[in-house]
Amino acid sequence: MSTVLDPLDVAAVRQDFALLSRVLHGKRVIYLDSAVSGQMPLPVIERIAKYEREEHTNVHRGVSTLSQEATDFYEAAREKVRRFLGAGSIREIVWTRGTTEAINLVAQTYGRMHVKEGDEILLSAMEHHANIVPWQMLAQEKGATIKVIPMTDAGELILDSLDELITDLTRIIGVVHVSNVLGTVNPVKEIIARAHAKGVPVLVDGAQAVPHLKVDVVDLDADFYAFSGHKLSGPTGIGVLYGKLAHLEAMPPWHGGGNMIRSVSWEKTTYMAAPGKFEAGTPPIAAAIGLGAAIDYLSALGLDRIAAHEHDLLTYATEQLSAIPGLRILGTAKDKASVISFVVEGIHPHDMGSLLDGEGVVVRAGHHCAQPVMTRFNVPATTRASFAYFNTRDEVDVLVSAILKAIELFT
Repeated sequence: MSTVLDPLDVAAVRQDFALLSRVLHGKRVIYLDSAVSGQMPLPVIERIAKYEREEHTNVHRGVSTLSQEATDFYEAAREKVRRFLGAGSIREIVWTRGTTEAINLVAQTYGRMHVKEGDEILLSAMEHHANIVPWQMLAQEKGATIKVIPMTDAGELILDSLDELITDLTRIIGVVHVSNVLGTVNPVKEIIARAHAKGVPVLVDGAQAVPHLKVDVVDLDADFYAFSGHKLSGPTGIGVLYGKLAHLEAMPPWHGGGNMIRSVSWEKTTYMAAPGKFEAGTPPIAAAIGLGAAIDYLSALGLDRIAAHEHDLLTYATEQLSAIPGLRILGTAKDKASVISFVVEGIHPHDMGSLLDGEGVVVRAGHHCAQPVMTRFNVPATTRASFAYFNTRDEVDVLVSAILKAIELFT
């Protein structure tokens, strides 16, 4: 028997976002760009400010009450991330600067250990540059080959190709959980199961997934899972790498310096156990505490309620945009998150983005750091509207009206 959820109180939620009351070009801001960076709600901003104003010091470094308090807050945030991802141990949660750094960490440690000349790295056709470039760099260094899981015109991965693509030479698979361009929610659990059946580990780019979906890394059986705090209504400069403990313990450090060592002499350095050995130098303390506050905020709203509200917005926006003559939506997968990329005949996406900005509608225009996806769909760029839990149907209506106004200007 399914549970009927009380709807999200969007009007109350919107009070936590001052930006939504801002006026640009004489128009109230309509923020439809959460895929590039989620807005931070007031409680998150206040928690960061409290640390900076009343609690600021370093962690893991001192015996003072202030240092011990800061360390407790900082590590409590790591525990919040562990629970949020369903990980088994806080030792499996590594702080990074973001998804990009997390993927680079894996490529430059695990990848260097296991990939050699002639080996293969398998990526999906809808990857963000952050899950392409680090592997290309590794492949060039090692003399390995990048192979690609193809996708359909609807923006769905062709999973039947995995039987041929995963070979005895495949050393790791990188796959995005939710496409930042197409909104496609990939069946990563199935992909991981099929990879593991052939002994191949999988890294999942979860940057666009964690704001929209409940993620359980143990249920997925992911070897590595990465995301960024600023996509999750948290601050920039903080990210997370989840790694199975056995992998992390076997991987070498990749940055050297303070805080990741047990002892240093002129002859030898010994390192902390995971995750400490991957966290050299003063960490992003305020950002970590802020990310923990963001997880608290979203958890209090209810991830299921957020998902239901965003699905409603996606359905409504898809219907309204599809009715506009000359507008084509890229990505029509059956399972999508609240992202819509589109092109309009006769109008360059950059021009569309500028015209929408003039109406106070904040969207993204460009290749979205996913140029291979643009090539696959034979477009130079798209305009992208991405919806969050604080958006409304009325804002979708403003988007539609602004697009129609732009079309009138070009006809």
